[in-house]
Amino acid sequence: MDKLIITGGRKLEGEIPISGAKNAALTLIPCALLTDEPLTLRNLPRLADIDGFQHLMTQFGVSHSIAGRRPEDFGRVVTLEAMRITSTVAPYDLVRKMRASILVLGPMLARMGEATVSLPGGCAIGNRPIDLHLKVLEAMGAEIELASGYVKASAPDGGLPGGNYDFPSVTVGATENALMAAALATGTTRLGNAAREPEIVDLCNLLVAMGAEIEGIGTSDLVIHGQPSLNGATYSVMPDRIEAGSYACAAAITGGNVLLKGARANEMNATSHALRNAGVTVEEEGKGLRVIADKPLNAVNLTTAPYPGLATDMQAQLMAMLCLARGTSVLNETIFENRYMHVPELARMGANIEVSGRTAVVHGVEKLTGADVMATDLRASMSLVIAGLAAEGETQVRRLYHLDRGYERLEEKLALVGAQVERIGD
Repeated sequence: MDKLIITGGRKLEGEIPISGAKNAALTLIPCALLTDEPLTLRNLPRLADIDGFQHLMTQFGVSHSIAGRRPEDFGRVVTLEAMRITSTVAPYDLVRKMRASILVLGPMLARMGEATVSLPGGCAIGNRPIDLHLKVLEAMGAEIELASGYVKASAPDGGLPGGNYDFPSVTVGATENALMAAALATGTTRLGNAAREPEIVDLCNLLVAMGAEIEGIGTSDLVIHGQPSLNGATYSVMPDRIEAGSYACAAAITGGNVLLKGARANEMNATSHALRNAGVTVEEEGKGLRVIADKPLNAVNLTTAPYPGLATDMQAQLMAMLCLARGTSVLNETIFENRYMHVPELARMGANIEVSGRTAVVHGVEKLTGADVMATDLRASMSLVIAGLAAEGETQVRRLYHLDRGYERLEEKLALVGAQVERIGD
């Protein structure tokens, strides 16, 4: 199994190209199920999760082709074609590897009138039930049955009629499933308290490009007028705001000066606000964001929240950065109940962090020291990389399959800005 060896203490300086967003791409790919015409996605990141989802799409008879790109280029252009769907079953062996697989339920049900999807497996960062996915689809006219670990959904003869549903809590995945299903419903669907994340907007923009009619894009109230069919499209995946925020934290903790090429300031306001409060300069420059850390970091208090609040996916990376800030920072995690598993690993490197329930108190220390650490989930693994970049000596990060799920060619990008990082087989 591979591991990452990081020799810390180097300021990061230069440019890092920001890849297409993993969280957006995993929602755009199943849109291919909504049409029998080709769907071409540009700027699709090369990630383990993306490859896994494409493998699931192959299970349904969806073909895909990759346009020729130079090996040194980041991202790729992939064309998906679901001219004929040969199966409406998403088996456990494929779904268990990736929770995002539940996103095939809505589009498959809308187009084929039925779908059988395995219940997702457990999640290391806390309980993420799919009950709201099922309730919103039921409100749109679907019949749902749970049997033998599978969700079996069917639409009335003639397709989903659509309906009205107010989400009791903000949920990104259920909003996405409902949007895709509603695009092919026979009537109109109204979604209240819908998620507003930029990735939701990206999905809406693709659906519109495919011929969908959606009102309220970017707001919590969405109205989708179902269409009898959708066409193919060519669409570029939005830049990854979480990847950009992660590299911003890496630049900050090393006292660096980095241009995040392609990052969009308007999609990163909460992260940029947290960085600025910590004493980091964040400013738009050309088609990207410049991050400069030319003075000591300050402690800040942070609370995760649905967009436009601070993304839970940025909590671990900001915590790592704050380990070297002056003073005491308090972080409150409101989204997931078990998202502090990186804390013991940071402690191995000399961090001083106390956890009580969903609150973590980070007492800034003078230095971190390299150590052997183990990744527990995707964003936790990046927090260890960030800490290792600033630590004295050598840090070895194990379980890189977590990193490979969400960070395209991480070590190559870090090398572009002067980091000493090497991937080796264990």
